[in-house]
Amino acid sequence: MNNGEIMYELIAKDGKAKRGRLKTVHGTIETPVFMNVGTVGAIKGAVSTDDLRNIGTQVELSNTYHLHVRTGDRLIKKYGGLHKFMNWDRPILTDSGGFQVFSLAKLRKIKEEGVSFSSHIDGRKIFMGPEESMQIQSNLGSTIAMAFDECPPHPATREYMQNSVDRTTRWLERCKREMKRLNFLEDTINPHQLLFGINQGGTFEDIRIAHAKTIAAMDLDGYALGGLAVGESHEEMYRILDETVPFLPEDKPTYLMGVGTPANILEAVDRGVDFFDCVYPSRNGRHGHVYTNHGKLNLFNKKYELDDRPIEEGCQCPACRSYSRAYIRHLLKAKEMLGMRLCVLHNLYFYNTMMDEIRDAIEEGRYKEYKNQKLDGMMN
Repeated sequence: MNNGEIMYELIAKDGKAKRGRLKTVHGTIETPVFMNVGTVGAIKGAVSTDDLRNIGTQVELSNTYHLHVRTGDRLIKKYGGLHKFMNWDRPILTDSGGFQVFSLAKLRKIKEEGVSFSSHIDGRKIFMGPEESMQIQSNLGSTIAMAFDECPPHPATREYMQNSVDRTTRWLERCKREMKRLNFLEDTINPHQLLFGINQGGTFEDIRIAHAKTIAAMDLDGYALGGLAVGESHEEMYRILDETVPFLPEDKPTYLMGVGTPANILEAVDRGVDFFDCVYPSRNGRHGHVYTNHGKLNLFNKKYELDDRPIEEGCQCPACRSYSRAYIRHLLKAKEMLGMRLCVLHNLYFYNTMMDEIRDAIEEGRYKEYKNQKLDGMMN
């Protein structure tokens, strides 16, 4: 864990919006931050780590489950860890694999020890519990490891949700013990690996609040809200954030997992969240959907056939500096990978730049004004 050293510094607040700084062994993370999702150690769409540096990426996020079932964390450890393997010298967050185990794995069986399941790649039997998840993430040597939690279905009954959350708490205690043990081993790649716990409870605000209080007392390096953006409305998600975030430590990072759209991020920042990740910018980019300050464009639309403007005027991303909407549309229609790559680069640059603007707005005490202006512009 953090050995008592102050890792996270709260620099400014504007309402509930937090402007922070997390110091890690792989560099400092300025928050609010959007983590660019590279599930298997790469951003989908032929985006390299050099590209990520050029578009202002602070944190890359990889997936414990996927790297475990294909290529394997032990092989990556032999190579010197994920940073060395993928040539990335900035922070990496690895999620615990819990979400994938519950969403992808076939024939899973949950016990107190952990989860038995069949790999979605080759069907082989795998067991993963808190200790296994921590061991895999330690082998990867990520900057931040996520605790292994149960991801309950949506919707779930109150009884199911309460039992699930109680198990997640017990698993978190085991994760904390195991990480402490692993960080002291001689052959550990990153002995300064940080641990974030995960708040669960679905849309039951009382369960969420009670769980937030319980895990807040465990003095972790950061706290995430999981199990949101899984089918509930945006309004329900914002309500849960309004009710729950005040019970998580303000002097630690607050991470909303798997969220979301630019509007989701703007609203969640206003409620005290300062870490985000989502596949939207890369997934949408691969389908020709690009984000701008005037809303989302579908470059497959015929109206862009002879459009000589960049995706967005004034944007400094690699796509907008050099290419027209018409040319990128041509590439997409011709199924040339460059088209997808340019759209993904633009979208990630848009998100990373928006986070820059958010940080400035909070520091300058004008976040509400910035948020409203940004949202109004994007409602095309």
